[in-house]
Amino acid sequence: MIDEANKAMKSLSAVTISTRVTMKDGRWGSTRMRTDQKGTCSFTSAGSTGEKLEQIRIGSTDYIRPNLKHMQLSGVDTKGRKEQKNWVRTPVDPAALARENGLTDCTHPFASFGKAVKGKAGKAGGGATLTLVVTDKEDKDGTYTFQVATEGKPYIHQVVYESPEFRNVTTFSDFGTPLNVGPPKANVVNLPG
Repeated sequence: MIDEANKAMKSLSAVTISTRVTMKDGRWGSTRMRTDQKGTCSFTSAGSTGEKLEQIRIGSTDYIRPNLKHMQLSGVDTKGRKEQKNWVRTPVDPAALARENGLTDCTHPFASFGKAVKGKAGKAGGGATLTLVVTDKEDKDGTYTFQVATEGKPYIHQVVYESPEFRNVTTFSDFGTPLNVGPPKANVVNLPG
């Protein structure tokens, strides 16, 4: 069933992926990405210390807008700067690894792994789901709980990962609805180079 669910998710023309990670000490981080899973998406990340980063990727161009706290945490000298309203337009660096600079490449790894055990029936996204609990010998302390639709396409509605250190909840929605991602309408500047 996990293989079929991953196949269905990969075939989507667009999907919204929202993630919230909560650490044992209470710190948290969240992301929201609306994507075609190829090279066009809108992405926002935020954290418990007040940082926020917005990104729009359209093919080979990124539009990026970090807030002041994000710039400070990234080591940028922000003395005398005010909160940023401008978007910076820059070419995508094909050599950069996804997430190494806090940006996304608009993809999500829908890949099967570990051993799945069927759990309880439930409801998510307005339809019936089945819970699948997945364990992986590579991660002895963590457990993944998938909620997969049992009506219509076997879309994944939610994945919860729990370990002694943190809990990660990823939800999927807006399956196949129009992407509607475009460049910012104002306050766009080119990155000096």
